[in-house]
Amino acid sequence: MSHLKKMMLDKQLRIELWQRLVEFIEEYITNVNQARVAPHLDADKIRSLLSSISFTQPIDPKQAVNFVVQGLWDYQMHVSHPQYFGLFNPAPTTMGIVADALVAAFNPQLATWSHSPFAVEIEQHLIRLFASQFGYNSEKADGTFTTGGTEANHTAILTALTHKFPEFAQRGLRGLDKQPKLYVSTESHHSLIRTARSCGLGAEAVQQIPVDDSLQMKVDALTKQIAQDRAAGFAPFLVAATAGTTNAGVVDPITQIADVAAEEELWFHVDAAWGGAIVIVTEFRNILAGIERSDSITFDTHKWLNVPMGAGLYLTRHPEILLKTFSIDASYMPKDALGLDVVDPYVRSLQCSRRFIGLKVFLSLLVAGWDGYSTVIRHQVNMGDLLRQELKKSGWGIVNQTKLPAVCFVDQQRPEGRSVEFIESIAQGVVSSGKAWISTTRLKQNIPVLRACITNYRTGSEDIYALVQILNETRQNFYSKTSQT
Repeated sequence: MSHLKKMMLDKQLRIELWQRLVEFIEEYITNVNQARVAPHLDADKIRSLLSSISFTQPIDPKQAVNFVVQGLWDYQMHVSHPQYFGLFNPAPTTMGIVADALVAAFNPQLATWSHSPFAVEIEQHLIRLFASQFGYNSEKADGTFTTGGTEANHTAILTALTHKFPEFAQRGLRGLDKQPKLYVSTESHHSLIRTARSCGLGAEAVQQIPVDDSLQMKVDALTKQIAQDRAAGFAPFLVAATAGTTNAGVVDPITQIADVAAEEELWFHVDAAWGGAIVIVTEFRNILAGIERSDSITFDTHKWLNVPMGAGLYLTRHPEILLKTFSIDASYMPKDALGLDVVDPYVRSLQCSRRFIGLKVFLSLLVAGWDGYSTVIRHQVNMGDLLRQELKKSGWGIVNQTKLPAVCFVDQQRPEGRSVEFIESIAQGVVSSGKAWISTTRLKQNIPVLRACITNYRTGSEDIYALVQILNETRQNFYSKTSQT
């Protein structure tokens, strides 16, 4: 039985490990705001720490956990810090952490319904509820949980190909008479191009449509491009709108794009990985007006719903399309549920063996409710407005237009405040201070800008004031140094 001890450990030791684990988690949640936001980047030091570990000699379990916890404290971007103003990596909900621990312990396998009927039905229940939030008919809508937005976008392109070209599932792209084309804006997420490559379409099948001064897809340019492609012998099949661009939080004109998709008989997909959560807040629903007309939606609950990584959703108003796209017969798969009115998840998804992704969403919603999430999202929107207000007071200029809390800005005090050198220097100065984290990006005609996004429900007004102070100090240091040279 010694092999069991190596895997399970003694009961008393397990209890001590669980207790220590809870202490570590609570210590992190309580004290993360006192840590450096960004770690010191030293690859050699991390590799040196790991160099002595060869797994030839087992070590004490508590010592092993201590080693990993210290490494995570020292060498990780602390996205749970309230002054992390970066990408969409929010602090996880407490119930999300509980859920992931339970899933790790129970280890449900969601390939087939019969192996985890409770887990599968929870996810189906969530899919119907989220579909309803987006305006779909919950009785007809379908969907699947995914590892994230990339998989959801991949699923969207595959379902669109299957819908538009019935022979695609069996014969592939070689069975098609014309080269398929899909349409996205120049501000869309890169996963759509990567997905086109993964599907065998190739990057050239993705037609990027220019954006206007507000960074929204130009609908007239979309219509013109579709006509040109049809005349050139291509087969347009999908157009994707973005509801909350990564760069600037901009929402494309969904209703107008829906009109074009309907007229041109294209699959209409909305990538709402981040911004989709805004529909939960009653007074903001109009921001995504028209999304109910889409054929499919990508939505990441690990973004604005704050559950641990990763938890994406693919939703569709076409009840049979997932089966048509992914259905396959495997003789070795369990048949326990034959005769029941259920469908095995593995025949409706890119994944086969897969984790119980939906539990962290279910438990978080169960405790907070829709109203609780509305309060959190409303708070973060307000913090975005406060950041814009404080930046303007200090002479910074806002260069993007959105209700979502993504703020892109430059310095208006001096001409060099828009230069690449200035932008990069300010971002580097903020990050190296350890007090906050912001990023840079490029908008419109390749214009460099600073970017700060409210991703954390713990971020309060004091954190906004602190960020602006750091920015002002860093700006002053930059101009002082350049004036001396």
